[in-house]
Amino acid sequence: MGDIVGGEIVPEPLRVTLWNEFIHERKDDSVRAIYPDGMHTVWEQALHTHLGDAVSVRSAWLEQPDHGLPADVLESTDVLFWWGHIAHGEVADAVAAAVADRVRRGMGLVALHSAHYSKVFRLLMGTTCSLRWRSAHDRELVWTVDPTHPVAHGVPSPIVIPEQEMYGEFFDVPPPDDLVFISSFSGGEVFRGGCGWKRGFGRVFYFSPGDQEYPVYHHPDVQRVLANAASWVAPSSVRGSAYSADHAPTGWFE
Repeated sequence: MGDIVGGEIVPEPLRVTLWNEFIHERKDDSVRAIYPDGMHTVWEQALHTHLGDAVSVRSAWLEQPDHGLPADVLESTDVLFWWGHIAHGEVADAVAAAVADRVRRGMGLVALHSAHYSKVFRLLMGTTCSLRWRSAHDRELVWTVDPTHPVAHGVPSPIVIPEQEMYGEFFDVPPPDDLVFISSFSGGEVFRGGCGWKRGFGRVFYFSPGDQEYPVYHHPDVQRVLANAASWVAPSSVRGSAYSADHAPTGWFE
């Protein structure tokens, strides 16, 4: 629902929480030079640029109590972005489980780059989520393989990223329900870098570009993908509990 303005219903904004580990930007001069206020501030700018007043954004990070994701924050989040790298193990199991439960109840999740190894993503995938990698200033070309998909709307093919960490196959995840982008690298590797899954009532989108040592999130085409992904994983509603298998005696639907 939403407010009534001039006799018309104005939809409520999409409530997005941006979760960033937020360690590299404060610890590493090279990363601070690219993202002086944190990667999450660039994501926020991208969402506001493309979605305008249709989105409300807040940020959370590792060192906050409950990693910035207490129950009231999760319950008032429609879409959660997640970026982590060097502190996956420091995320409390209870918080990771709560996030995964919220996804299964309908919240959307956009997992970015090294979030493939996060506790949340691995809980939802049920696999190791391992891959090949190399940080050697490779050029990445992000090819659209499903131009009809909403996440690909307005995105050129390929997106040309001059320098980026290489991620390569095999990527140990379940076969995606939606394969939108495949990346190729100057070293010859390829990678399924734009994948979507349904988990319970929720949607997950994984987008691989975004190593902290490169200004990838400043790329306008990458920013368009982030906004599209937020819109695509957004729920129509979030349930009070995950899907359960209920006993159904004969004639229960009559």
